[in-house]
Amino acid sequence: MIRLLTYNIRHCLGTDGQVAPERIAEVIAACEADVVALQEVDVGRARTGGIDQAEEIARLLGLHHHFHPALHQAGERYGDAILTPHRSRVVRAGALPGLARRPGLEPRGAIWAEVEIGGVMLQVVNTHLGLLGRERVAQVNALLGADWFGHPACRAPYLLMGDLNATLWSRAYRRLAGRLTDVRRIGQTGSGRATFPTHFPLLRLDHVFVGSGIGVGRVQIVRSRLARIASDHLPLLAEIDIGAECPAEAAEAAEPAGLLVGKIG
Repeated sequence: MIRLLTYNIRHCLGTDGQVAPERIAEVIAACEADVVALQEVDVGRARTGGIDQAEEIARLLGLHHHFHPALHQAGERYGDAILTPHRSRVVRAGALPGLARRPGLEPRGAIWAEVEIGGVMLQVVNTHLGLLGRERVAQVNALLGADWFGHPACRAPYLLMGDLNATLWSRAYRRLAGRLTDVRRIGQTGSGRATFPTHFPLLRLDHVFVGSGIGVGRVQIVRSRLARIASDHLPLLAEIDIGAECPAEAAEAAEPAGLLVGKIG
């Protein structure tokens, strides 16, 4: 089994008001994940002491890391990272669309890395979607389009991880679920499904979606005492099996080819 972890770390700001990358690293270490997707990572920002949080967390864990800044302003960067102990490379990193009539929205982006695990090239996309419904739909359409999951290089097995700010009844979630498979729909889930906020989880905002050729085992929300303090989101941990059949196989086979590249807008 391959272990995946997606975690919105809120720039390592805990619920106690302390900024502590070492606590985030400790939470991650306990999960023993093969691929870690982080959102809300600060690099060189004054509010968090100017450190490179992606690099520091990776150093504490002894992992390789890749970072993409969705926000880059006056030398300060903020965005998403992928960490792994395995050989990996960035395939693509870039911006996702916002809304033309709302120019002040926080910029969003995604990072796509190819991770080699057991001789298999796993395509991993990590993202943090916007807060508005129409914004998220535009961003999901872009991710399903020709630059990301519709790109010729994005061959199975592939998956999407991140804080999607999308609940099960949202248009963005339904759009993704029509193309990929939510691991919590087919995995062995424990009690509780919500990841936010940590003190009283009510919302399922953090997700892992898988494509064809990936089976799913155990899926759990990490609810350790430290995880409840280290960030305002709880991490989501999923075990997958590459090469196993899952419901995504049948759904994908039934889709028209045009759906792979999506409809932008």
